[in-house]
Amino acid sequence: MWRKGNKRFGGGGEPAAKRQDTGEGGSSESADDGIVVAQISKTRRVAVRTWNGKVVVDIREFYEKDGKTLPTRKGIQLPMDQWKILRDNINIIDEAIKENT
Repeated sequence: MWRKGNKRFGGGGEPAAKRQDTGEGGSSESADDGIVVAQISKTRRVAVRTWNGKVVVDIREFYEKDGKTLPTRKGIQLPMDQWKILRDNINIIDEAIKENT
């Protein structure tokens, strides 16, 4: 069972950004570990990087604080098997978009 004050994802009762600043949630520099493939908007990026020894496609929102660009929890990491499924079905997704617009 969860103890009082512990969040399900991350331990301490502080927000994710605060944990990151203090180093409890990992290095804030981990956002720069990957290769930014595309900047979708001012706050969204697609990057290819290694996470826990595996290559992932990371689509994530970022914010700026004290001159640093930091990742938010809003995003998704696709392992290679899921990325290949998405890539192989992109034409079907495009057709569905055309039908619904």
